[in-house]
Amino acid sequence: MDKSVKEPGAKEVVLTIDLGGSRVKVLTSNGSELRRTDSGPDLTPTQMVDKVRQLADGLSFDVISMGYPGPVRDNKPALDPKNLGKGWDGFDFAEAFGKPFKMVNDALMQAIGSYEGGRMLFIGLGTGLGSALILEHVAQPMELAHLPYRKEMTYEDYVGERGLERRGKEKWRASVFDVIERLTAALQPEYIVIGGGNVEKLKDLPPKCRRGDNTRAFEGGFRLWHNKALVI
Repeated sequence: MDKSVKEPGAKEVVLTIDLGGSRVKVLTSNGSELRRTDSGPDLTPTQMVDKVRQLADGLSFDVISMGYPGPVRDNKPALDPKNLGKGWDGFDFAEAFGKPFKMVNDALMQAIGSYEGGRMLFIGLGTGLGSALILEHVAQPMELAHLPYRKEMTYEDYVGERGLERRGKEKWRASVFDVIERLTAALQPEYIVIGGGNVEKLKDLPPKCRRGDNTRAFEGGFRLWHNKALVI
C-alpha cells in the first residue's frame, strides 16, 4: 500500500471497503476506479486484508473506511458474519492495515451515503434486512431484522431473501409494504431510503420512500472522515 503523506491542509484521501458475502469492493475518494474481487463463505479477516492490499496496489490514500455485514462495537466486528468465514469477532483492522481506520455496519454506511438531512430511515432489502436511522446527523445502526413479526417469525424471515423465495414475489412485496408501514408509524421518519439488491424487485414504493443506490455505500465511507457534522 502507498505510504505517501498528504500535503498540509489537504483533505484525507479515503479508501472505502464494501464487504459483502460474494464480493469485496474498494474505491478511493479521489476518483479511482472501482476495484473488486471475490469473498465467499470461507473468507477470513486476514485473507480479506490481503485481498484489499492487492486491490489497493498503486492507490494513494490516507485513511480507511469499511462497511461490515454485521454489528460493530468499538470499531471492530462484534460477531462473525453469517455469510463469511470465522475469526472476525474482535479483529483489529486498524492494526492489520496500519492506517487510521473506521468501521460501521454496512447498512449504516449506505445510509450515511444516502442521507440528505432531517430524519431518515434506511432499509436494506438483500439476503437479510439491513436498517439504520439518522436523526439530524446523528447516525444509529439498528438490528430490526430479528424482531418478532408474524407466526413466531421475524421481519427478516418475511422480507429478506428467504421470505422472497418461500412466499413468492407478490406476497413478498405485500410484506415489504406492511413492514415499512409499521416502521414508519413507530419511528416517524421524514423519508425512507430502500436499498439493497432486492429493491429492484419492487414495482412501486410505499409512501415517503425512494430507491437507494448501492454505490452510495462508498460515499458513506468518505463521509465518515469528511463530514464533521456526523455523529455515530
